[in-house]
Amino acid sequence: MTSDAPRLSDSLPTVPPVPDDAFSAAERDVILTSARNTLALEATALTTMAAELGREFLAALALMERAQGRVVVSGMGKSGHIGTKIAATLASTGTPSFFVHPAEASHGDLGMVTTQDVVLAISNSGETSELSDIIAFTRRFAIPLVAITSRAGSTLAQAADVALVLPAVAEACPHGLAPTTSTTATLALGDALAVALLERRGFSASDFRLFHPGGKLGKRLQKVADLMHGAEALPLCAPTVTMAEALLVMTSKSFGCVGVVENDQLVGIITDGDLRRHMAPDLPGKAVGAVMTRGPKSVTPTLMAAEALHIMNASKVTSLFVVENGKPVGILHIHDLLRAGLV
Repeated sequence: MTSDAPRLSDSLPTVPPVPDDAFSAAERDVILTSARNTLALEATALTTMAAELGREFLAALALMERAQGRVVVSGMGKSGHIGTKIAATLASTGTPSFFVHPAEASHGDLGMVTTQDVVLAISNSGETSELSDIIAFTRRFAIPLVAITSRAGSTLAQAADVALVLPAVAEACPHGLAPTTSTTATLALGDALAVALLERRGFSASDFRLFHPGGKLGKRLQKVADLMHGAEALPLCAPTVTMAEALLVMTSKSFGCVGVVENDQLVGIITDGDLRRHMAPDLPGKAVGAVMTRGPKSVTPTLMAAEALHIMNASKVTSLFVVENGKPVGILHIHDLLRAGLV
């Protein structure tokens, strides 16, 4: 029986066929087998690490959470590249962090590290000589040191206050030399620390937006208040005025609707659809209250703009009044979302 679940390949763009002379049938099998083995081996490392996670992880998390300063990440070579990403992830999720290159640390950058910080040192072997100065610096000034390494008996692990030891899974490299499985495990462990800290700090989507104002992600995290038109632009009228007066307001504001307010509360709305449904010679003289649609859809200023777009699509409307405690304070139009790149 075949699964109906979508496959990764279903969502990928069409790729050109592999030229017939690129690989023989046997070579194709070898290549794909190798790639699958690499992924399976790295997946095994992550599964093993998840099962073994325990008190050391909690101890490392406690040091980072209680630090009055920053998490200073350091590592050499591939560990340094992974460390840079870990530092960036921590910083963008509410844990102040930066990366210090161990060689630069030995030539003055140790001045970036304070006694209020926590150092996260990464070395697969635990014997990276370039880390020796930063390790010694943490020991001299009683700066908490967390290690990520594959060897519990290494110099780094023994010097650290907490050692997070990677699972004993072979590197995917057939020679066992190129960091592959170990770097994947280290990266995932860094993500686990960042997410746990994020949750502990109650870091919200609103907080996330503060650190991600640019690009598509920043646009997705914009709030209604960032895009709405303010009180001066509101098309409003009372339920007792005539439809002729309401039409003048609707035309002058160009949102295709007018909100109906009673005692400062939004009680109804008149849209183009309402006009079509009540079209008759006596419509201009009717009271707005007799024509309006009661209980219009509305949003709050703090709602994510992407959620407002969902409401518009689900309700098949192009404008939403923005209210606080029932009082209209703004209006959001689909064109505002278009200009913001959300549509």
